[in-house]
Amino acid sequence: MINKARKLAEAAHRSIDQRRKYTNDPYIIHPASVAKLVSSVTDNVAMISAAWLHDVVEDTSVTLDEIRNEFGDEIADLVSDLTDVSKPEDGNRKIRKATDREHTRLSSPEAKTIKLADLIDNASSIIEHDPGFARVFMEEKRLLLGILKEGDEVLYVMAENIVKEYYDAKK
Repeated sequence: MINKARKLAEAAHRSIDQRRKYTNDPYIIHPASVAKLVSSVTDNVAMISAAWLHDVVEDTSVTLDEIRNEFGDEIADLVSDLTDVSKPEDGNRKIRKATDREHTRLSSPEAKTIKLADLIDNASSIIEHDPGFARVFMEEKRLLLGILKEGDEVLYVMAENIVKEYYDAKK
């Protein structure tokens, strides 16, 4: 199942030639990193599969129904929990991120674990490559941490340390 999820994620992100914003690396590097972080704290096949797939509905033409048909309800529900629900027409970034945080607040501890891995991988890249945007992004992640405590404790501490170190460096 994990290999099947990896292959779908690779194909979906490759089909639109999606690249990492700052490095121009193939986008699949990000889901691979998220899946690796998740697999470092659990052997739950659904969680690791969803980690591979966490951005496909948001970023590619793959639909949640396709995920459900191909991988079943458990993985589809995790991917749904990890997919932002806000749309540009919902308001400015602050409003959209508040909407997405509320969606995440209602998610399962398993989805929150994957979200923590996503936060860890994205924060490291943004802090390194875009200090200007990092100010906005890290405040969003500081607020997000407040609702991710039900996720894996090891990943929570890692994410919390990244946020803390960012703000400590700004003092």
